[in-house]
Amino acid sequence: MTEPSLPISPLAKQVLAHHGKSFYWASLFLGPKLADRAARLYQFCRFVDDLADGDLPDRQHTLEDIRARLQGENRPAGPEIESFIQLASENNIPLSAAKELLDGMLKDQQPTAVSDEMELLRYCHAVAGTVGLMMCRVLDCQQPRAQSFAIDLGIAMQLTNIARDVLEDAKMGRRYLPASWVDLSASQIAIADVTCRPQVSAAVERLLDLAEQYYQSALLGIQLLPFRVRLAITIALRVYRQIGWLLKRRNLCWWQGRVFVGKGEKLLLSLRSIADLTPVSVPDHKTQLHAPLRGLAGVDS
Repeated sequence: MTEPSLPISPLAKQVLAHHGKSFYWASLFLGPKLADRAARLYQFCRFVDDLADGDLPDRQHTLEDIRARLQGENRPAGPEIESFIQLASENNIPLSAAKELLDGMLKDQQPTAVSDEMELLRYCHAVAGTVGLMMCRVLDCQQPRAQSFAIDLGIAMQLTNIARDVLEDAKMGRRYLPASWVDLSASQIAIADVTCRPQVSAAVERLLDLAEQYYQSALLGIQLLPFRVRLAITIALRVYRQIGWLLKRRNLCWWQGRVFVGKGEKLLLSLRSIADLTPVSVPDHKTQLHAPLRGLAGVDS
């Protein structure tokens, strides 16, 4: 029998409130116990993401140490990682998902130029679909079927992230837009020259259309979650999906910087989310959505 959870560090809540405003808003509907767990998981994910995107000269070595620590090796990892390992033990979180997350972060340590849609989706699974898997456990979801839909929500959100951050990523030498979609390097996109804007805008629209397929699937799986959790996850989904809709409303002007969902919009989307709580039967998961993901954590082979 595992030991009861330690009280959440105020830092975890602060990290969520400051860096994950959409998720923090949704977590307010979870109740203290589940919100604490979700904040601790977010703190871990945010820590490794900030490390991967930071400017520390030894960040790759540090990420490798963290991955080795998750495998049980005696490596220095820090309190954020030890807190996550405790959380994983308490909630039966599959460490295979956390290790795949680290693999995705390690991949980002090299200049990134995604070749095709399959590579894009496998990357999205690594850095976000895995988070959906882990979140299922911390939110007490007992339905095995829910895992596939949770992965879809993570993928949809990551595709939205990529669409929102095209310019920022390009300046870091990363091009997540598949080469089969755009004939441009990260450095060319970073310049945001008027000649490349239409091609990138078309690719961003394609990203958002792809994300919508995964959002629609995730919405179907909401009914598999514990009742208390459904509203919070639906709110998170609707608020995050709104980022893509705002980008489209701005005529896909990716070179103008990030778009944000305001507090008023979040409140309105939260109210609309109540309608998604109406009980409906959940269809089988669309297997074609996971065809490019075979062999990855939580995906049926």
